Amino acid sequence: MDMVMKLGATNAVVIFTKSSCCISHSIETLIRSFGANPTIYELDTHPNGKQMEKALIELGCQPSVPAIFIGKELVGGANEIMSLNVRGKLKQLLIRANAIWV
Repeated sequence: MDMVMKLGATNAVVIFTKSSCCISHSIETLIRSFGANPTIYELDTHPNGKQMEKALIELGCQPSVPAIFIGKELVGGANEIMSLNVRGKLKQLLIRANAIWV
């Protein structure tokens, strides 16, 4: 779990994903559409991917991907990101995390 938390704090936006997950790709595209440049960790190609996936599940991510950290905090998965976006709060969260500048 410590490894995932440390990796989640390495950039303003960090996304844990799998290369075959279309929802993860959609979330990455959404976040990039605001101008953010997230760090992406693909669990199915990462050497420690299985341990990272287990840690994400322990942190409450169900399903384990996508898991999104913004501003060094675990925001959650696709549902949480889409909800923030629909309510107009995702952009402000990205700004506060210094992921984008307006």
